[in-house]
Amino acid sequence: MTRILRTAAAQLGPIARDEPRGSAVARMIALLEAADHKGCDLVAFPELALTTFFPRWFLEDQAEVDAFFETAMPNAATQPLFDRARELGMAFSFGYAELTGGSHYNTAIVVDKAGTIVNRYRKVHLPGHDDHQPWRPFQHLEKRYFTPSMDGFSAFETLGGTIGQAICNDRRWPETYREVALRGAEMILIGYNTPRHYPPAPEHDHLQDFHNHLSLQAGAYANGMWVVGVAKAGVEEGCDLIGGSCIVAPTGEIVAQAATLGDELVIADCDLDRCAEIRSNIFDFAQHRRPEMYSLIAAKD
Repeated sequence: MTRILRTAAAQLGPIARDEPRGSAVARMIALLEAADHKGCDLVAFPELALTTFFPRWFLEDQAEVDAFFETAMPNAATQPLFDRARELGMAFSFGYAELTGGSHYNTAIVVDKAGTIVNRYRKVHLPGHDDHQPWRPFQHLEKRYFTPSMDGFSAFETLGGTIGQAICNDRRWPETYREVALRGAEMILIGYNTPRHYPPAPEHDHLQDFHNHLSLQAGAYANGMWVVGVAKAGVEEGCDLIGGSCIVAPTGEIVAQAATLGDELVIADCDLDRCAEIRSNIFDFAQHRRPEMYSLIAAKD
């Protein structure tokens, strides 16, 4: 018996600073409909899928910053996406900037086939800096504009399996995958916006694609779960973003990968029962983990 979840990583090309949300949503709906024609059950969109990656600019006017955030979900701009997905009977996920209770989060949600939000995840590992650093060709001000999650990681049941979420920089931290795996996740959905140029260490620029896949593949293999990595890619407001959207099997093998830096579907039949190939063998947590030996991993000092 197998549990096949036909999954699409829906890579998006660049979103301009002045591109209205309705335009981004229309592109997402087009990908959703294309995925439906391919028989997909789940479509995963990137981090900050509704707007350009605004943390690349130092903005002093809070009202200007807040204009990139959503105060309700769904809202007037995104309701057509929810409606179309419900009509098609398709689940989906996407990331956006969330403003709630006075706090600003880098957030991703999963919506089931009935159009109900079944999970909301807020980014744990915020990268970058919180001060203006004019020497950079572009800023990375997530620590200025977002509040780090205090909810942590979770795994939830939907679509006949158990799914977790993470966002962009989270994928570089092994703890991310292990936390959701220990909660039973069989698949993790990870959207990202990753510049090809890294100003603090430009000697690593040529490794950006390699490090992206290395993180996703290592997380998949060491935790015996499917990993869906999906990019916003291409040259966005002068910033070159990597693509490389892919779906990784629990064995660590990339089974499907994007070929462009634009709007593109990457599709794979993900058999959730394949997680047992790893979790019942080399990474059998119950038999082989030694958590009593890992005290420094969770220590604050």
